[in-house]
Amino acid sequence: MFEKWNEDYKMWIIIALAMIILEMFFFNHGLIFSIIIEIGMIYIGRKWMPKTRGKVLFWLGILLFAITIFNMMAFKLLILALIVHFGYQFYLTKKKPKKVQPRAEQRKADERKEAVVQKKNLLTNKISGHQNTSEEVYEWGDINIQCGLGDTEIDLSYTVLPNQENIIFIKNLIGNVRIYIPYDVEVSINHSVIVGSSQIFDLVEKRAFNRNYIFETENYNQTEQKVKIVTSLIVGDIEVKRS
Repeated sequence: MFEKWNEDYKMWIIIALAMIILEMFFFNHGLIFSIIIEIGMIYIGRKWMPKTRGKVLFWLGILLFAITIFNMMAFKLLILALIVHFGYQFYLTKKKPKKVQPRAEQRKADERKEAVVQKKNLLTNKISGHQNTSEEVYEWGDINIQCGLGDTEIDLSYTVLPNQENIIFIKNLIGNVRIYIPYDVEVSINHSVIVGSSQIFDLVEKRAFNRNYIFETENYNQTEQKVKIVTSLIVGDIEVKRS
């Protein structure tokens, strides 16, 4: 049952988004205004933190946004569809249980197991909270993380980048991303945000709404030592600076 869900999760996300968009634009136009106001409250609250008014505005925006989503007819229909789907999958597993037939595989005499070494992550997935790279010298490794609420700060001044395309991939719901790049390292940036601001070196945009930015330094394709940054934020700011 759950394996089937893992295979179809993208389909369910597309269905959910389609239902929400249909309700917002065709059946309840007031939802558009409400969601814009609530996202604005969350964004401004983040900007005003850690002041009390910022915290109050931020969490009030989160609460109102959750209430708005939960009260949507599309959300209720989606929950009903999930219950029916899981119930039907459970019924099938009881009616026709899946049989797994063990199969013995004979290895060749000279066949060896492939050695795989697990490396330590510089940063990890976090539901909430601030995280940053070490303020002491550290060994570089590509970064691929997903976060909920919180800021992420990466300083490449304390590491030595290999002569290759090094990857930084960050997906964040609400929070800011700050990345410090050494002057002699070429950079490619692909940034997507719903509500926020951006500062990419000398390029500044204080108010961004549903934007996607793609930047690349002049010699990116001609050099070996370089960094590719891909970020995706719902609400938050990005800063990419030289250090």
